[in-house]
Amino acid sequence: MDLKRLLFVIPLAVLAYLLIMQWNQDYGQHVVNNPAPEMAASSGNGDDGEGNALSAPTDSNGNAKPIQDDMPAGADPAKGSNLIQVQSDVLDLRINPNGGDIVYAALFGHDQALDSNTPFVLLSDNNVRSYVAKSGLQIEGHSGRIPFTADQNSYQLSEGEDSINVDLHGSVNGADIIKRFVIKRDDYAVKVEYLIDNKNQQPVTARFIGQLARDQSQDPTNGSGVGMHSFLGAAFSSPDEKYSKVDFEDIRKGNFQNRDVKGGWVAMIQHYFTSAWVPNPDQQNLYYGNVDNRDRTVAAFAGPNQTIEPGQQATLAATLFVGPKVQDRLEAVAPNLELTVDFGWLWFLANPLFWLLEKIHGLIGNWGWSIVLLTVCVKIVLFPLAAKAYKSMARMRKMGPEMKRLKEQYGDDRQRMSQEMMKFYQKEKINPLGGCLPMVIQMPVFIALYWMLMESVELRHAPFMLWINDLSAKDPYFILPIIMGATMLLQQFLNPTPPDPMQAKIMKMLPVVFTFFFLWFPAGLVIYWIVNNSISILQQWFITNKVLKEDADNGKAVKAKG
Repeated sequence: MDLKRLLFVIPLAVLAYLLIMQWNQDYGQHVVNNPAPEMAASSGNGDDGEGNALSAPTDSNGNAKPIQDDMPAGADPAKGSNLIQVQSDVLDLRINPNGGDIVYAALFGHDQALDSNTPFVLLSDNNVRSYVAKSGLQIEGHSGRIPFTADQNSYQLSEGEDSINVDLHGSVNGADIIKRFVIKRDDYAVKVEYLIDNKNQQPVTARFIGQLARDQSQDPTNGSGVGMHSFLGAAFSSPDEKYSKVDFEDIRKGNFQNRDVKGGWVAMIQHYFTSAWVPNPDQQNLYYGNVDNRDRTVAAFAGPNQTIEPGQQATLAATLFVGPKVQDRLEAVAPNLELTVDFGWLWFLANPLFWLLEKIHGLIGNWGWSIVLLTVCVKIVLFPLAAKAYKSMARMRKMGPEMKRLKEQYGDDRQRMSQEMMKFYQKEKINPLGGCLPMVIQMPVFIALYWMLMESVELRHAPFMLWINDLSAKDPYFILPIIMGATMLLQQFLNPTPPDPMQAKIMKMLPVVFTFFFLWFPAGLVIYWIVNNSISILQQWFITNKVLKEDADNGKAVKAKG
């Protein structure tokens, strides 16, 4: 294979590889359904600031011990009469008084499905899915959950109130305990506090434990059938490792190592939404994972031991985030929590693109038209590079007859033909890769936009116009992908036919291949590609005519001098 052909094929091969890799990641992801062995005994190598060894909670056999669940499998917490209901303007929560776990969380303002008035349910525990946020105190000399009582079984944030406190009352070993949930207006972050009043004659040693327990069910935000599949699993953060994803399978097999760090957070992430425990950033915390007594995967943290002397009070607290992956909100809760909005390895391109998209949307109020204007901005930035490519293609198109003559003259001697072609390119200052250069330039921007549009909850259920009522989903009628394929085909008519037969066949196949891939891509991404192709067609037509006119004028000038 000659150098020219190799240089032509490599960019296309890279693009095809990235598309197939992304296709496999999005449509080939599977969820582990087989239970894994229990984790081995866990131990930490730090301390709690008082010289006490910091380790994960363990049972009598030394095995890592999740907070055990007293709610029977299959029970629906949304219908449980003994549960405490708490509603703010953005959250609808259910709290199990036996332990004080949040076993149900619905998000007002985010519908369960398009054209549905039912709020999206992130946490629930029923026959369909079990996904809960658990929290408890590990107290020396006490085992089991703490039974709590509340003054009422329903709380609601009223008009004019900025926040509400939900207090649960309990007692352990002579210590009075208030478990308090602080819910603020327009806030998905819930502060969970244990107020301990030691009325005993002996010290009480306790530590805060927060766990996120989830079964192996599919991510409901991926929809049914063929659709996008974002990462489903756990994530951890520490000062040394800002964002680390951990598969459920690794946790279930015991491959995840305990992490003893200062600050940090632990999360369960899925498409568009996340839950996260954020402990005190100034304390030493232990992060770990295991499997609970209901075969759910657990991602958790354990705070340091704190000793409360007789007659003394203490407060142990952490923050629970339950909501959409909106970067500004996540960043306000904890450092690096916004990284759960995973834009992939081209994040350095995706982040500024999203920033610009968000600014445009703030002006016009429609995400679809924002994508159109974003595309225009990208094309303006890339125009100098594209212009050089289009000029090269225009000259190749003009020199088509001469290249055809060389091919006929040296067709039987491929090496000689390649040499003559390269001489011709150098003489006429033609770039033989001009036809694929625009595509290579767009490739990283395209991949970055793919991840950005796929991960942005802002585009979920966002309408554009006509039949496109969800920019994050595929076009239900496949009209946009067909239009996109047509624009690619039209571009080919403007490009010179490659002299190499293999190159010509590849170029003819590209519109078909891309149309097939784009059938399942988000409508927002297809809109970007259509607008991008349309602008490219106009740019190429303009530049081609300009080059031909300049060459014609130069030819007339030469004849006039002669």
